[in-house]
Amino acid sequence: MSLCLSEQAKGRRLSDAERLCVRRGARFTPLRRRVFELLLDHAKPVGAYELLDELRHSGYADAPPTVYRALEFLREQGLVHRVRSTNTFVACSHPGTSHDGLLLLCHGCGRAEEVDAEPAVSALQRQAERLDFQPDSQLIEIDGLCQDCAHAKHVGEVE
Repeated sequence: MSLCLSEQAKGRRLSDAERLCVRRGARFTPLRRRVFELLLDHAKPVGAYELLDELRHSGYADAPPTVYRALEFLREQGLVHRVRSTNTFVACSHPGTSHDGLLLLCHGCGRAEEVDAEPAVSALQRQAERLDFQPDSQLIEIDGLCQDCAHAKHVGEVE
C-alpha cells in the first residue's frame, strides 16, 4: 500500500492537476488546489468534514457545501475518486486519463491503493453489454488487509 507522497512528488501532482485544468478551461482555484493538496497529504481516504477542519487550520473559513463543491469539481476533472462505501475521497493515481478505478482499501490501517483495473473492468463491461446495461461510472472497492496489516495480524496470532 502506498504511503504519503514526498514533497517533490506532491508538487508534481499539483502542477499536473493545474495544467490539466488549464487545458480543459476549468478553474483550479486556490481552495480547490488546497483541497487536492490535503488529499495528497493522506495515504487513506478522507471525509469532507475532516478536510473542512484541516482547511480551517490553514486559514480558510468555508462551510461544508464549499468543500463538497470543491470535491465534486476535483472528481469531475478526474483528480479524485469518491469512495462510496465510506463517503470519503482519495486522490486519483492516474489523473487526466479516462479510466475506471479499482481501490484496495485496508480495513486495518485505512490506507487505499489504486490499481490497474483494466482486466476486471473489461470483463464487467462485457457482462453489462450482454445485459444492455450502461454504467455511468465504475469504481470497484475491495476491502481487506494490506501487506503490513496482514503481517502484523499474523505475527499477533503466532505469538
